Amino acid sequence: MADSRIGNVLRSPVVEAFLHYVRVEKGLAAQTLSAYASDLSHFEAWLRQRAFSLRQCRRVDLQEYLLSLYSDGETGLGARSVARHLVTLRGLFRYLRLDRVRDDDPSEGLESPRSLKPLPRYLSSEEVERVLAAPLAAQQPGPGARALQLRDHAVLELLYASGLRISELTALRVTDLDLERGVMRCRGKGDKERLVPVGRSALSAVRGYLQRGRPRLAAAHPQTPFLFPAPDGGALTRQALWKRVVHYGRVAAVRCRLTPHQLRHSFATHLLERGADLRSVQTMLGHADITTTQIYTQVVTEHVRQVYRSHHPRA
Repeated sequence: MADSRIGNVLRSPVVEAFLHYVRVEKGLAAQTLSAYASDLSHFEAWLRQRAFSLRQCRRVDLQEYLLSLYSDGETGLGARSVARHLVTLRGLFRYLRLDRVRDDDPSEGLESPRSLKPLPRYLSSEEVERVLAAPLAAQQPGPGARALQLRDHAVLELLYASGLRISELTALRVTDLDLERGVMRCRGKGDKERLVPVGRSALSAVRGYLQRGRPRLAAAHPQTPFLFPAPDGGALTRQALWKRVVHYGRVAAVRCRLTPHQLRHSFATHLLERGADLRSVQTMLGHADITTTQIYTQVVTEHVRQVYRSHHPRA
């Protein structure tokens, strides 16, 4: 069968069948599916350069490919990214064996690269205050400037107040917010819904945006359901909001390049620093496994250790 080209990316029919399988049968989230597709496009390009096919690929070839990911000049990947590629390949070759395209699985038993998991970066309370104040203080030209300021202020307040992932924020609809009760319904990984409390400051920012910002931004598409609509009436993209967050990190002069996930890390860390229990933080973050949430207890412990070293006279 000939290769097919989808989205200007060349992938073989068997890989397209695998991607369809994990989307329909496994219910993978769109972002995970996109990562799978990208990884496999890269892998098939590597195979084509060597005149190999998926049916001919051997265990030693997979080992060589993973090694090439580490050592590919300036674009070489870290251990965690290589490990993700290996997870994708394992899924593909298990599928090929189940579908009888191959009678063996060359990825079976391949060791995943080991890496130390870095502690999440988070902002100090003072840095958070500067970031949240930045949109309303910024000088933005143009007739719609105030509407954009109100939108960006609401975005930052919600990210920090609720610990949302950026993809969860962009998917929010106006009806997902209960401003009277101070709660919000969001759809997380695996399309699972959860209720998240929203603090007074974030509620105030959202009300201001709904009253004086969103009507102007949604004027061309007043029926759009999305809380943060794009000019075409659809949901504002992750990339667009990501750039705004990075911009306000620079404006607020925080220590490192600000990302939406750092606001999520700050949300969790600040809750635990002030005595919140781990299970409640897990629920608010939408973590399926509490071990994922436990990384934040290490952050808090490390912070306490640093305070001790900095301030105890005999540390």
